[in-house]
Amino acid sequence: MNDDFQERMVAFLPRLRRFAYALTGDAAQGDDLVQDACVRALTHRDQWQPGTRFESWMFRIAQNLWIDRRRSAKARGVHQDLDSIMEPVGVDGRQVVEGRLTLAAVMKGMQSLSDDQRTLVALVCIDGASYKEAAETLMVPIGTVMSRLARARQSLGAKLVASGAPTLTVKEAKNA
Repeated sequence: MNDDFQERMVAFLPRLRRFAYALTGDAAQGDDLVQDACVRALTHRDQWQPGTRFESWMFRIAQNLWIDRRRSAKARGVHQDLDSIMEPVGVDGRQVVEGRLTLAAVMKGMQSLSDDQRTLVALVCIDGASYKEAAETLMVPIGTVMSRLARARQSLGAKLVASGAPTLTVKEAKNA
């Protein structure tokens, strides 16, 4: 195996994992998605063209796998994981409860976004990609990235307000 390819893949794993978690909303499913994306990339590494952005290629593989999974899940029906039903043991307190409520509302809101919007939120807001990088990754114009992201942010904000989840000020969010 090409050492440069291997090094790029290993260095990219943390970013790919954050992206996968944002798409799936579940750590275990995110890890499975990362593993499947790496297997697919290794199997088809001859399709990657040196000189192109490796990250975009990997993001696209993960996104396509996730879309395929969602389509097949619709055909099979809803699956409820027992671990997600049980409440994790934690420290009681107002901040913990408010944080969980806000996170739950955000995750629920993320799941209600279209696949395109969720992918953009994951790339730009979670992974920190620039609008230009997101446009190149998704092969869409930068204006499309900006408008989809604006609609996604508005939708998430409206869902947070509608859910009654506690909201943090920018200062509180930085300290959390």
